[in-house]
Amino acid sequence: MTEVVKMNHITKQFGAFKANDDISLTLHSGEILALLGENGAGKSTIMNVLSGLLQPTSGTIEINGVTTKLTGPRQAKQIGIGMVHQHFMLIPAFTVLENIILGDEPTKLGRIDYQQARSTIQALIEKYQLNLDLNAKVENISVGMQQRVEIVKALYRQATVLIFDEPTAALTPQEIEEIILIFKQLAKEGKALIFITHKLAEIKQIADNCIVIRAGKVIKKLPVENVSENELAELMVGHPMNGQLTRESIKESKPVLEVSELTVKHQQQIKVKGLNLTVNAGEIVGIAGVDGNGQTELIDAISGLIKIQAGSIKIAGRDVTRQSPRKVNESGLGVIPEDRQNVGLILPLTLAENLVLKTYYQPQFNRHGLLDYGKINQRAGELIKNFDIRSQSEKETAGELSGGNQQKVIIARELADHPQVLIAANPTRGVDVGAIEYIQQQLMDERNHGCGILLVSFELDEILKLSDRVLVMHRGEIVGEIDPKTTNSQELGLLMAGKRQTVGGK
Repeated sequence: MTEVVKMNHITKQFGAFKANDDISLTLHSGEILALLGENGAGKSTIMNVLSGLLQPTSGTIEINGVTTKLTGPRQAKQIGIGMVHQHFMLIPAFTVLENIILGDEPTKLGRIDYQQARSTIQALIEKYQLNLDLNAKVENISVGMQQRVEIVKALYRQATVLIFDEPTAALTPQEIEEIILIFKQLAKEGKALIFITHKLAEIKQIADNCIVIRAGKVIKKLPVENVSENELAELMVGHPMNGQLTRESIKESKPVLEVSELTVKHQQQIKVKGLNLTVNAGEIVGIAGVDGNGQTELIDAISGLIKIQAGSIKIAGRDVTRQSPRKVNESGLGVIPEDRQNVGLILPLTLAENLVLKTYYQPQFNRHGLLDYGKINQRAGELIKNFDIRSQSEKETAGELSGGNQQKVIIARELADHPQVLIAANPTRGVDVGAIEYIQQQLMDERNHGCGILLVSFELDEILKLSDRVLVMHRGEIVGEIDPKTTNSQELGLLMAGKRQTVGGK
């Protein structure tokens, strides 16, 4: 195989902090290289250097044997390097076609040649069986489809080196299988792929080789064929993984979340239809289902973010139907949203400010109408320590943190006051195995202390591991209830596909 990328002794500093410390790696045509490490280990930083978004403090990069100074993303694209970021670089109001050609529009007589663009892109879609509607607006398509748009963007620019940052973090199991097939096809064509992931099973399934990064340094490069998932996890975090959760028996339990005959319409379509569910104190109820079957609308309706057409919602016995989000929160609801960057955090604000987004108006943080930053910063310092948020200080902005640490900020804020009801939507999406273990134990601890948790996750292993009961949602309805201790993937798959059956007594 031909060597296409060689990064030599790359160091990237931000002030005194070394995000990358003397990293070297080599990538060959036809190779799929996995980059593994904890959140904040420096994986995205080194790939941002390779894609031209960042310039290294020291070190050199060779592309096809030629030492190259990458001055920006456009130059990187011109020499065949394309990066698909974990948080997509798409404009929601634009169509799929407009997003793909943005910045590289073909022209004819001084105007954008949409016909030529459509023809070129449609050929790529058919070649890789991506099934995209070029006329659809990005805001109206699923996360899985948005991932495909990003892939086509890179291929449209004729990238030969493709970098994927957490490409499967937001995808359903079926979409992951489809993406894996695309990766393998690209490698067969001689393209070189680097992918960052925290899903160890995927590394075994996809990659040829793996580089483990810890605290900005390369710990080891190894072929994945003869290494176990446990060995990879231990290399990544530096210690053996436990993986066991402490689940306590709840003696007395009462309903803390009651949803009755809920109907929700969004974009002129019924997304939730006559739905009923109950979550008891000290119970985790999992919602399993393929993305796009009303889970998001259900969460938003309970949270007070969207209007409902019919039905009622009670939290801890209090009717919060059609109440404002603040009133719902004050009734005892905590929410870990599925989109941490666009919904869960305000990235330009500091960690301290993000940690009081739900409570800044309360007397302990507000004096005579002015924010009391002394108390806000003190509170943030306590939460940063208690929830193991890896940051330089409470004054660092949320946007400067890794994805996993951003997730910890949200979890710290939502769990700090021990809500009576917690909605956790894909709580471990895009975080490393160490953080997954930590977050799952935090959820279990809340359950053990009497919190009722509604867990919505596309990670079926997570649903089955954490839940006391599992409800399956299809086309806005609950189509079955199963016992996670006795079910199997076939039974769960049938229900997720819409087959109604009575399981677990309901």
